[in-house]
Amino acid sequence: MSNLLVEIGNTALKAAWSDRMTLGKTFRYQGEKYLEFILSLTRREKPAVMVVSCAFSLPEQERSVLREECTSLLILDSDNKEWLIAHGLPSYLSYDRAASILAIRYLFRGKGCTVVDFGTTVSIDFIGPEGQYQGGNVSLGCRTRFKALSRYSRSLPLVNMPENIPVTGLSETDSIAAGVVSGIIFEMEGYLALHPENIVVFTGGDANYFAKRMKSSIFAICNLVLMGLALIADEYVQKTDK
Repeated sequence: MSNLLVEIGNTALKAAWSDRMTLGKTFRYQGEKYLEFILSLTRREKPAVMVVSCAFSLPEQERSVLREECTSLLILDSDNKEWLIAHGLPSYLSYDRAASILAIRYLFRGKGCTVVDFGTTVSIDFIGPEGQYQGGNVSLGCRTRFKALSRYSRSLPLVNMPENIPVTGLSETDSIAAGVVSGIIFEMEGYLALHPENIVVFTGGDANYFAKRMKSSIFAICNLVLMGLALIADEYVQKTDK
């Protein structure tokens, strides 16, 4: 029986089946009926362990429904900070960031790492060679910046993420595109300069988009959060088997 990993983020849900650290097909859903989507996955197969990382507090009624769909359920949300503290992480961290850090500790053991997650927000986290958390920052994601410019100005249009970015814009849309994307790249270059000895890992939906635009050598691992959740599921199985 496989484990089911679910990451409910700010704007989308990602899920995957796992057998220890091996991930199966990844599913993505964007909408309000996330519970129905999860149930559509468990109808095909009942997971041994279901790990659900949630950006908000999951209602008890939904927890009860999910408990009936698996042998063991582990909810990682704002109501459950014990896991963070037990793994040497500050209680204010979101579980998607925490799962990424756990995966980094596993993949790059003994190496210092800078992890950047490109999603609705951009999070930057620093991990020391011994796996110690050294702090991090959070800023607006790329698409969020485009939306904010359009929403909070009287005349600027909403611009999508372009493939080709000019150094400086010679039109209104090019100026917005260059300002937002180049601005994020300049931010990243500044953050990477803080720990030039670190391995750099980009993750999240826009990881590849920015990785190919950086001068530095970058590992782009889009499913880093799910890999961390797979580790958590495996750890949970080992504890319950004792």
